[in-house]
Amino acid sequence: MSKSAPKGHWLLKSEPDVYSIDDLAREKIGTWEGVRNFQARNHMRSMKAGELAFFYHSSTEPPGIVGLMRIAREAYPDPTQFDKKSPYYDEKSKPEAPRWDRVDVEFLEKLARPVTLAELREDPECAEMLVIRRGMRLSVQPVALEHFAHLAKRAGAKTKLKSK
Repeated sequence: MSKSAPKGHWLLKSEPDVYSIDDLAREKIGTWEGVRNFQARNHMRSMKAGELAFFYHSSTEPPGIVGLMRIAREAYPDPTQFDKKSPYYDEKSKPEAPRWDRVDVEFLEKLARPVTLAELREDPECAEMLVIRRGMRLSVQPVALEHFAHLAKRAGAKTKLKSK
């Protein structure tokens, strides 16, 4: 395996009325900003350009995986943390010591058929996924390659996956 080969696979959650798969499709490359959980931020900091991620619509009916995207730019300081007018402003964050990061993501495809949270919970092959655990509210979470490949196939994704 080359050192530049993608290693990670991810699931990134967004409420569709805040940022949807259709927004990303229109933009082609978007930013994943406003993450204000340290564990989710740390996951973003470990992302590498070229890695694949599911786009997951949360706080909607039904919640679920609706698309695929690629990490286009690795973590860098999220400027919204310094903007007092932003809902993501953090008074404890300073430009010389930023607390929060964001990544850029590239649209790959909107799934022809979303994979709902209910389907994930019913699928024995997904039993170990973080997204189905009670209380798991992280907006950025890793996904094992076998789960990613299984769900991409199940949803009829056209994007070709690279194995580890």
